[in-house]
Amino acid sequence: MGQAMQAETSVSLGKAVEVLEQLYPLSYAEDWDHPGLIVGEPSWPVSTIYCAVDPTLEIIDEAIAAGAQLLICHHPLFFRSINNVSGFGVHGAIVNRLVEAHCGLWVGHTNADAAVRGVAQAAADAFGLSDQRPLQAVAFDSHDWHAQTGNEQSVGSGRVGRLAEPTSLRDFANRVAAVLPKTELGVQVAGSPDAMVQTVAVLPGSGDSMFDDVSASGADVYVTSDLRHHPATDAYQQAQYEARLRGSTGQASQVKPLLINTPHSAIEGLWFRYASQDIHAAIEQATGARLKVQVSTRSTDPWTFTAG
Repeated sequence: MGQAMQAETSVSLGKAVEVLEQLYPLSYAEDWDHPGLIVGEPSWPVSTIYCAVDPTLEIIDEAIAAGAQLLICHHPLFFRSINNVSGFGVHGAIVNRLVEAHCGLWVGHTNADAAVRGVAQAAADAFGLSDQRPLQAVAFDSHDWHAQTGNEQSVGSGRVGRLAEPTSLRDFANRVAAVLPKTELGVQVAGSPDAMVQTVAVLPGSGDSMFDDVSASGADVYVTSDLRHHPATDAYQQAQYEARLRGSTGQASQVKPLLINTPHSAIEGLWFRYASQDIHAAIEQATGARLKVQVSTRSTDPWTFTAG
């Protein structure tokens, strides 16, 4: 009797990146964004992958302690240009620590936001939305892994969908808070707790630049993060004013969109519910290798306590 062949347990970093960029094509990224492989030599072997929202020093140490040769993060290590990666700065320390450990860093940022089973869809699914469509669509990439699996869907920033039945703003906000990883920041809401909502717009990450798109979508409520005082005040005031205008002509006068402001890292962390499964499956399908994929449970939200 022949001996059964043992499954491969590692792939090259370059091959892992190739698979990742079929799952989350770089063509989906915003023009200003630069996701992809940030640190690492393509020839390095990878048998363990570690996932986290932010590449902080604590996360780097966690990944290396877990024996990872590839760290996958949602947020970039470099949001702005730098001129050195010396040990005098935290970014240099992170790069040097990763290189010393032969651990690559790959970032899926706005490309992962827009992808099938990416950041936006993961959040919309977690909140119970059906009949989803992108808030801002982008062209589907024919190299997308989901095109090969028959799971092609429209892609783009954010999602708009519907709850199974109208729900009070209070109950929906509590649902959102319940599925998010806990942080000290909590969830803020603008609107009457008893207002009824059914059509929901979701944009994980900083979303106050998308108010016009949300208004055009007809959403009853908008779930996003990092809402600043002035844009949020202006948007909500405009929604209230438009509701009064509708009421004066005998039309429905519901204020919309109402607003739910979530912790940035918490809502984006929902992505890994899908990513950990999809990355494992896609690498196995492409290479036959069954890699270990772990997800950090550490909150990388910067706020450590609230006062008052």
